[in-house]
Amino acid sequence: MEHYPSLTETVLALRNGQVTSEDTVKSSLDRIEELNDTLGAFIHVDREVAMKWAREADEQLAEAASDPSAQAELPALLGVPTALKDGHEVAGMPTTFGTLINQDEDGEFPIAADSDPLARTLETAGAIMLGKTQVPEFLLNCYSENRIFPPARNPHSPEHSPGGSSGGQAAAVASGMLAGAIGSDGGGSVRIPAAACGLIGLKPNRGRVPSSDALNNVGQLSVNGPITRTALDAALLMDVLCSTPGHTAIDRPVKAVPERSFTSVVSRALAGDAPWGDRPLRIGVSTASPFEGSYDISVSPEAELALSEGVRQLQSLGHEVEEAQINYLPGYAENFFKLWTTAVGQIPLADGQDSHLTGLARHFREAALNRSAVELADAVSAIRVFEADTIAQYARYDMILTPALAMPPRPIGWYFEGYDMADPRSAERDYERQCQYTPYTSFINVVGLPAITVPTVWTQPESGDYPGKVPMGVQLVGAASSEAWLLSLAAQLNPPTDPRAA
Repeated sequence: MEHYPSLTETVLALRNGQVTSEDTVKSSLDRIEELNDTLGAFIHVDREVAMKWAREADEQLAEAASDPSAQAELPALLGVPTALKDGHEVAGMPTTFGTLINQDEDGEFPIAADSDPLARTLETAGAIMLGKTQVPEFLLNCYSENRIFPPARNPHSPEHSPGGSSGGQAAAVASGMLAGAIGSDGGGSVRIPAAACGLIGLKPNRGRVPSSDALNNVGQLSVNGPITRTALDAALLMDVLCSTPGHTAIDRPVKAVPERSFTSVVSRALAGDAPWGDRPLRIGVSTASPFEGSYDISVSPEAELALSEGVRQLQSLGHEVEEAQINYLPGYAENFFKLWTTAVGQIPLADGQDSHLTGLARHFREAALNRSAVELADAVSAIRVFEADTIAQYARYDMILTPALAMPPRPIGWYFEGYDMADPRSAERDYERQCQYTPYTSFINVVGLPAITVPTVWTQPESGDYPGKVPMGVQLVGAASSEAWLLSLAAQLNPPTDPRAA
């Protein structure tokens, strides 16, 4: 199997003059051209502009090559190719948000005049923006299918989804189109595709990094985070996210992190100097979900296997892993639905435009528009009580371990199987299946804690049309602002061997 350089390896190779940005960017663009018709990861690529930026990056790298102090001042991602999901605006590139309502009479989508905050952060860090990647409509779903472009597909099993809403990003990283990427996570949109594609996915703590998304950040759910092949790569992207000019993280009580640099903390952890010291971590294991009682939630044999392997590895590192008795307050599913769907009701639509929406988005919009302000306020109040109660239960442990996903990657079209995507009759089944596939992610956004997904096994699913083994993993939820601990522990876990490399 071909080796894809990690993000850290790519940065070092550029700094050491082993490769040029022009060659690195060309290699990514060539791989996109080779694979994208199959995988549907990218919906827009700007080769000419990317190569121009790469040549400019090479000039900066060459000027600093003989001066160590100048090298230290170079932007962290100078010359590194990356992309953004199509829920962010990049100057000069079209923005669709995965919806037909943004298409004009000529079938064109608006070109962004300015980059949004996340794009500016990456541009300031010297990254080369190759294009935009596939998303579901308005970034609402845990799959990356819409009515505009072909679906994004899982590189390990192309008839199955890479997850969503950052599915295009994850597919690009898992297939070697990109060395690393950043997604947004409002209900699991970083962790779900990372888990489905065998990658590291980190949802930072609420307030840790600046956040922007296609929709208003209702309920303070969404936060930007890294999707990478290694924990060290994720730490590097966290350092970039946290260096946004003018942004100060909202500090919350947490065990002290010795440096501001996530990269240095994780590097030390890999050398045996973990941020929690010599003591074992106390980790509670739970397969309970607050969606239980509203939907039939079950853990597949593949997810159970991934969880068992996660427990085994954590115990082999000397940590105390025990079953956690977590009892979630009732009413979560109903109240989260009210919170999650509100932003769709805020989108201004012209007469007749709702016919362009998918059935699910139309269902969400109708629910939002028929909801009173008092009903929404009651839901927000209940969610905040749920948040406090959940955090209090989790506080008995250093971390909580859950399955990352309840099932192996789902087939393309599975969520609205038997109906057309535009048919409102598919909506309730679509949403229920999303909750059944991802019963461990959205409530972590609600409580605001950091969480990371880590692959632990490759397994051949017992059912479905899978051409071979697929990755499955676990989720670790940390205390407030404990991203450095999560990244350090993820770095110490042994990544499962990709069977294609054998």
